[in-house]
Amino acid sequence: MSSTGDLTAAPAEFLTALAALRRAQCRPELSLAELPAPAKLAPYAVALEAVVTGSATGLAEDPETELATGRFILLYDPQGQDVWGGHFRIVTFIRAELEADIGKDELLGSVAWTWLVEALDNHCTGYRNAGGTATRVLSQSFGTMSGNQDAINIELRASWTPDSADVQSHLEAWSEMVCTFAGLPPLPDGVLSLPHRRN
Repeated sequence: MSSTGDLTAAPAEFLTALAALRRAQCRPELSLAELPAPAKLAPYAVALEAVVTGSATGLAEDPETELATGRFILLYDPQGQDVWGGHFRIVTFIRAELEADIGKDELLGSVAWTWLVEALDNHCTGYRNAGGTATRVLSQSFGTMSGNQDAINIELRASWTPDSADVQSHLEAWSEMVCTFAGLPPLPDGVLSLPHRRN
């Protein structure tokens, strides 16, 4: 697993966190790959990208359809940062496309945030200082593409501070949430669900 920062001189706490990420058991429908980590947010960082496609789920006619995508970034500053309230910070992004009639639900943003909180709680992660935004983006087609159905993307940007370097459960919780955005059952008890139909 690659990361920013000189790993030969990396603090043991960051190396412990990297080892924890490697142990994470993610759902098989999720394709996980490394990304170049941002270099300016913290002295050390690692970034992962997740994709759930129709071929992995059977939820879309086109097997190449991306049902949900996401990014997971673990930041580490040996000095800590006051705004984080600790040495680590997890920054995430998840995006999925919904049918327009579902995406127009006024509660969609709060449901997306609930998915995050429930996923973290269901995986028994210790965390604090969680915050984020849920955004609905309406895509309308015109002219020669006017026959296409309107679509709404739901995007969730969130971050939180893990209580320790043992971040395995955080990655597992986040990967479960990406699958939830993709419309994959089953959901853990207590997680709110929206119908996620695909043509």
